[in-house]
Amino acid sequence: MKLRFPEGLDAASFLRRHWQREPLLLRGALPGFASPLTPEELAGLACEEEVEARAVVGDPLEACEVYPGPFPESFFSALPERNWTLLVHGVDLWVPEVRALFAAFDFLPPWRFDDVMVSYAAPGGGVGPHFDHYDVFLIQGLGRRRWRLGQRCSPDTPLRPDAPLRLLAHFEPAAELVVEPGDVLYLPPGVAHEGVALDPCITLSVGFRAPTAGELLDDLATEVLSRGGGPRYRDPLLEPAMADERIHPAFVDQVRALLREVLDDPDLLAEWFAAYMTRPKYPHLEGLPPRRARVRTAAGERLFVDGDPR
Repeated sequence: MKLRFPEGLDAASFLRRHWQREPLLLRGALPGFASPLTPEELAGLACEEEVEARAVVGDPLEACEVYPGPFPESFFSALPERNWTLLVHGVDLWVPEVRALFAAFDFLPPWRFDDVMVSYAAPGGGVGPHFDHYDVFLIQGLGRRRWRLGQRCSPDTPLRPDAPLRLLAHFEPAAELVVEPGDVLYLPPGVAHEGVALDPCITLSVGFRAPTAGELLDDLATEVLSRGGGPRYRDPLLEPAMADERIHPAFVDQVRALLREVLDDPDLLAEWFAAYMTRPKYPHLEGLPPRRARVRTAAGERLFVDGDPR
C-alpha cells in the first residue's frame, strides 16, 4: 500500500511544505481503500479486557457521556441510532491489516509511529472541536465525515471547563470539507478541528509520538541515574558577599553548565532516545509486534528493540 500524492507533490515536497506546518487533504490518496474492520469487529475488539477503548454518547457541544471500555456486548445494543462514537486505541497491535497501513507512510521514520486509533461513528457522531499535540493522518475507511478546520492552538489555549472531553472554549472554523473512503487528511500539531459523521463511518487515525520536554527530561534523568548519576554539583568561585539567602546568578550558571555536560554526551542521548522511542506503549502485553530503531555511537551502530539494546 502506497500513499498517492496529487500531481506536483511528492513525499519530499510534502515534508518540506506541510509536515508539522500546514494541513493537507489528499483526495483518493489510498485508491480503493476500505476499512480493514467492520463496525461489528471494532465493537468486538472494544469488549476485550486488554484493549483501550471509550465511547462518547450524545452531542459533545450540548451534553454527552464518556464511557471507558472494556464494554459488555449489551452496551452496543442499547445505543441510540445517532450521535455516538466508539474510539479504540492501538488497533494496529491487534489487527495486521491495520498495522500494514504504516507502509503507506514509509517516507517517515518508523520509530516515530505511535499507534492507529480506529473510530466508528453513527450519523451525527463526533468528539467536538479540539486539537492534538501530535501529527495525525486521518484515513477515511467507511462512510463520509465532515471536517471543519480552525485556528492554531497551543498548550495555553482555553478549554471548556464543563465538558468531559478536551473541547475548545472557542472554535473558529476557517475551512470545511467532506471526506470519503480512500481520502486522507493530514493535520499537524495544534490545528483545531471537528469531525462529524454524515453516515455510519469509520476513520483510522495514524498518530505519531510527541512527548513533552518534561516527559523526556524525566526519562533521561532515570537513565542518567542508572549510569551512576553523572557529574556532581560544585560551587562556582565563591565570595563572602554570596553568603546570604540570595542565589547568585553564578550558581545558576554552574547548574546550567552541569546539566549541559550531561546533554552534550551524544552517545548517552542517542542510546537513551532510541530506547525511549521504541519502548512499547503497552509494556504489560506480550507477543505484540516489536518496535525497532538503530543509532550510531562512537562504538558503532546499535539496534534497540522494544526499549532494549540488542
